[in-house]
Amino acid sequence: MAEFLIANLAPVMFSALVLFLLIGYPVAFSLAAVGMVFGLLGIHLGLLTPNLLQALPDRVFGIMKNEILLAVPFFTFMGLVLERSGMAEDLLDTIGQLFGGLRGGLAYAVIFVGALLAATTGVVAASVIAMGLISLPIMLRYGYDKALAAGVIAASGTLAQIIPPSLVLIVMAEVLGRSVGDMYKGAFIPGLLLTGLYVLWVFLNTLFRPHTAPALPPEARTLHGWALARRALAAMAPPLLLIFLVLGSIFIGWATPTEGGALGAIGALLLALIKGRLDRALLRSAAQATARITSFVMFILIGSSVFTLVFRGVNGDLWVEHLLLGLPGGALGFLIVVNILVFLLAFFLDFFEISFIILPLLAPVAEKLGIDLVWFGILLGVNMQTSFMHPPFGFALFFLRSVAPPTVRTSDIYWGAVPFLAMQLIMVALIIAFPALVTFGLDRPVNLHEAAPVQLLAPPEDAGAPAPSPPPEDAADLFRQLKPNP
Repeated sequence: MAEFLIANLAPVMFSALVLFLLIGYPVAFSLAAVGMVFGLLGIHLGLLTPNLLQALPDRVFGIMKNEILLAVPFFTFMGLVLERSGMAEDLLDTIGQLFGGLRGGLAYAVIFVGALLAATTGVVAASVIAMGLISLPIMLRYGYDKALAAGVIAASGTLAQIIPPSLVLIVMAEVLGRSVGDMYKGAFIPGLLLTGLYVLWVFLNTLFRPHTAPALPPEARTLHGWALARRALAAMAPPLLLIFLVLGSIFIGWATPTEGGALGAIGALLLALIKGRLDRALLRSAAQATARITSFVMFILIGSSVFTLVFRGVNGDLWVEHLLLGLPGGALGFLIVVNILVFLLAFFLDFFEISFIILPLLAPVAEKLGIDLVWFGILLGVNMQTSFMHPPFGFALFFLRSVAPPTVRTSDIYWGAVPFLAMQLIMVALIIAFPALVTFGLDRPVNLHEAAPVQLLAPPEDAGAPAPSPPPEDAADLFRQLKPNP
């Protein structure tokens, strides 16, 4: 038994983590517990030294001192204040009037507002719940197909996953060791293109199934002409100005993501104050929800740090590399397999869990294959959107089910999600086929046709002593060099 564990500790450790997750234990505690147990087991088997676990406090304090992660509570607070101050309701009402005369006008309004909320809130739950409460009853009242209405609302809410300032992009930047600003720039065009695919699907429904997305009747369109234009300008100008201040300052380089998040939080408070909706109850609920979400992210990040340190210490990263580098097709074959894997995992894991557990294992292999990690992160970010739309476990579907009227069956929500799930996969294929969709503003080539050459360094023949070992990349590599030989 001991010989088997010594030879296969990495796959056994990964399998144990999967088992804990399937049983239903909280992700953060499962990661930390598996890491600690197998760290002690590795020491007992002579695979690791106790010095490895002594590196954990430094890694935890490193996470706590990371200023980039301050962007998470700032952007979360900004989104929650805007959502609770009624901005989504004002936007949906006004944009619904603007597009109401068209077939599918309400669906177009939901998609447009979903994209706008994504660029201001960055929180999927807030977007889906707000639009579900406000727009779903109206769409049903005027004869929209239940599945189409539910699918449009759920899918539009998930745009907050990929359109900056997405929380998952901040997390992925931290995991990949890349700039949040670069992640935001890379996600901009795919986010807009995915929004366009949603609009195209609604348009096709109005052509071939016009009864599923009727226009608003004249009596429902209460605003016309300049009155409608003035109201639309008053509803859209504040969030658009906030988007320009926050994302524009980050893209131009005037502010870091953390500073941009702080600016957005202050801007959201000012908008709520101008609307006369800033009160103690709003501040308290937004602060409490921000604390819960931020604590959730930080605990998972700390737990994943424990797991990753021990997993790399027992050569788990080399085990994953051997599995994936030998795939046929080079980088393209690797991407196909990885995206299928992430798509299947999204049935059971949410995007945070995939980002913290799976992404650190895949990123080193992608880098060895010459794949830019910013592009790779955006690709998987689009794929991980499917975790919100997968029947029967998609979180966006759960959020919508919680606010949908009883006349909307769960099967309506599931069937409505399927076409948009397919469009998200089409977007994944487009990013692989046209890497410039992500790298347009980054000037970074992406090699999908052949693996990066691997150089084997050896000391010259006439050297009197062996060449020194390369410097370790992190504590795991350091202690891997120090661990005893079995």
